[in-house]
Amino acid sequence: MTDRVGLGILAILVGIAAAAVLFVPFVAVSYRRHGRLSVARAVLWGSGLVYFWALWAYTLLPLPDPGAIVCVGTNGDLFAFVDDVRDALAAGGSFVTRPAVLQLLLNVLLFVPLGFFVRVLGGRGVVVAGLVGLAVSAFVETTQLTGVWGLYPCAYRVFDVDDLLTNTTGAVIGSVLGLLVPARLRGSERMPGADLPRPVTRRRRLLAMVCDLVGAWLTALAVGVVMQAALLALGAREEVEDGSASALVGDVVTIVVWLVVVLATGRTVGDLAVRLRFEGGPLPVALARVLRLVGGIGGYLVLSALPGAWGLAAAVFAVASLALVLTTDDRRGLPGLVSGQRLFDARVRELLENG
Repeated sequence: MTDRVGLGILAILVGIAAAAVLFVPFVAVSYRRHGRLSVARAVLWGSGLVYFWALWAYTLLPLPDPGAIVCVGTNGDLFAFVDDVRDALAAGGSFVTRPAVLQLLLNVLLFVPLGFFVRVLGGRGVVVAGLVGLAVSAFVETTQLTGVWGLYPCAYRVFDVDDLLTNTTGAVIGSVLGLLVPARLRGSERMPGADLPRPVTRRRRLLAMVCDLVGAWLTALAVGVVMQAALLALGAREEVEDGSASALVGDVVTIVVWLVVVLATGRTVGDLAVRLRFEGGPLPVALARVLRLVGGIGGYLVLSALPGAWGLAAAVFAVASLALVLTTDDRRGLPGLVSGQRLFDARVRELLENG
């Protein structure tokens, strides 16, 4: 039970990490395909990520110690589970608590979410869900049969042909259950009206700020990891252990990336994701764009990168930015105030440019 709980926690943590990496692209795609970000759709996709990792964790992990591996046999007899269920019935008592019955039910239930997500997230029906369930089950069973594709000298989990049937059945059941989800939340096709302008709400502005924050953090992290690897390859172990040089390079590169994006487009990564645009004002365009960055994520990144008490200044800056978004009537917040620009839905300009 402890191993199962640990695998569940691992799946949740990996799913959360994957969701963080995919968050900004997901928001951008949602605004282009559906015109907005739906909380329900975000929850569905997040649940799908957790399930994806849980599926592999529960079917392939934990990997055993190669020195303590115990080779197991296979079951190539289709419908062998029928005899097991019959024996469980003949034994009397609580039917569902019999190991053979529990194994059968769990094999079905494990793939129900797969069929559900194939319909709800992929927009595909029962046939595709069944084929996907069969393919995934075959891959899992073959991985077990081959000892994780040769990593182990023999199979440490039983290859069972009946699992292909029960897993596929679970995927089909999940696909049928997916019909309970409203049609507007199913599939990933482009929705009518996705390119029509919508009001710039406070929620949308806050979402843009979150996208900038998450994107900047991931960029700095990625650059820092690459820097650490480079220093390790050069034998600079003291610098690797200290980590400050890698962190500084990550911060600087991130600030430069955001500066280039804003100078080129007039918008931050978050603005681009949720289709917002700052325009107009009395200042020259280049200066206004720089001030837009400084009044937003750029100012926060610079303050955060500075040592010592500047961290407190970054926190104050963040609180002030949040307060101004919530209190300014047009939701332009500090970036709009310091640059003199107004905030618009970017689709207004796109419609004008496309006639």
